[in-house]
Amino acid sequence: MRDFLKKEKKVRNVIFGSSVAVLLLSLVGVVALFVAKGNASVGQTAQSALNTVGMTYPVAIHNGIAFFSAALAVGVSVLAAGVAIAGVGSAAVAAVAEKPELLGRTLIFVGLAEGLAIYGLIIAILIFGKLA
Repeated sequence: MRDFLKKEKKVRNVIFGSSVAVLLLSLVGVVALFVAKGNASVGQTAQSALNTVGMTYPVAIHNGIAFFSAALAVGVSVLAAGVAIAGVGSAAVAAVAEKPELLGRTLIFVGLAEGLAIYGLIIAILIFGKLA
């Protein structure tokens, strides 16, 4: 039991650390965006590059934030699903080893944990649908 609690604490630390890293990276991206927007030469260079593909600067910023949000939704949900499946799956294997008739019930729990990743994918698809 103590080994499981130590493992759970390590998983929580990894999730917290990766969440902090994602937040810091997104903060750096937002700061860089505002610095580039405030700097006239960088903004004009970016706008001239976007004019070649027929896109304006605010639309490019909106699309970039939308793509980042979709990637973040999928990434965080898949990470959470992986952690959930690790916990539920190991417990399910232990339960099935003791009582093989519990296989159907344990598959339901693993499927529910896997649903987290599907929800993130659905959110990303909805975000991409708003861009069109």
